[in-house]
Amino acid sequence: MTSTYQSVLRPALFKGATIIVTGGGSGIGRCIAHELASLKAIVLLLGRNKGKLEIVQKEIVVDGGCCDTFVCDIRDETGVKQQVEAMLKKHGRIYGLVNNAGGQFPSPLESISKNGWDAVISTNLTGGFLMAREVYNQSMAEHGGSVVNIVADMWGGMPGMGHSGAARAGMVNFTQTAAYEWGHAGVRVNAVAPGWIASSGMDTYPDEFKKVLLTLPAAVPLGRLGNEAEISSAVCFLLSDAANFISGTTIRIDGAASQGNTAIYPLSKSKNSVPFGGFHRAVPSKLFQNNED
Repeated sequence: MTSTYQSVLRPALFKGATIIVTGGGSGIGRCIAHELASLKAIVLLLGRNKGKLEIVQKEIVVDGGCCDTFVCDIRDETGVKQQVEAMLKKHGRIYGLVNNAGGQFPSPLESISKNGWDAVISTNLTGGFLMAREVYNQSMAEHGGSVVNIVADMWGGMPGMGHSGAARAGMVNFTQTAAYEWGHAGVRVNAVAPGWIASSGMDTYPDEFKKVLLTLPAAVPLGRLGNEAEISSAVCFLLSDAANFISGTTIRIDGAASQGNTAIYPLSKSKNSVPFGGFHRAVPSKLFQNNED
């Protein structure tokens, strides 16, 4: 393991830029926060669990980065307004927002209660809207900026997680609409759709669902799952000036898994695809570590 993040982007790319990462206390959000900090951004972590945020903050500071934390449930409209206001008061203009916070649980549609449905829609769609709206109204409408929404691979439906699929599809449409409506202010809005990513979050699923997860690499043309750094690199690119004419776009990062049907065109055994190992503090899924060939 190296002692610093190995980003492919130019050193100090985001020097002095204030960038919010929601759900930055774990998983993909944690990785994105680390890469942004390594590129000299002032990273503002926002989430519900203060303890988890502070652990990531300490990691970033130890690595030489700049990070602050703010506690808020993104589903709480008043709380979102207040925390964005507090961020601006303390750190000034907001350059970027990464809408990463989200959550879901595996279930067939017929077994999802209204409360369960509402909770997932509120977290994965409404919360992202509230964050983007407040960042736009309170900062980006005047100064411009970049928003990146983290969604999911739901183009073929999302059987087993229909509530999340509906929310993520809504966020893709929101991305397109916001890009059009806010473009006049110099605000770019894009999305990244991770496919199957082998992060520690997979270890939290029920044992029966873990059996399904272990079959996923065989359904990916590249023959493996992705990792958090492979999502983060795309997010950081979209936030950067190199993407200044990209807006309203969703980038799929899924090893081409969403492009076909194995029942119609069975996949050959894959070779030669090597994960990008940029994140020096990555916590891989124990599920796949314990089931390697």
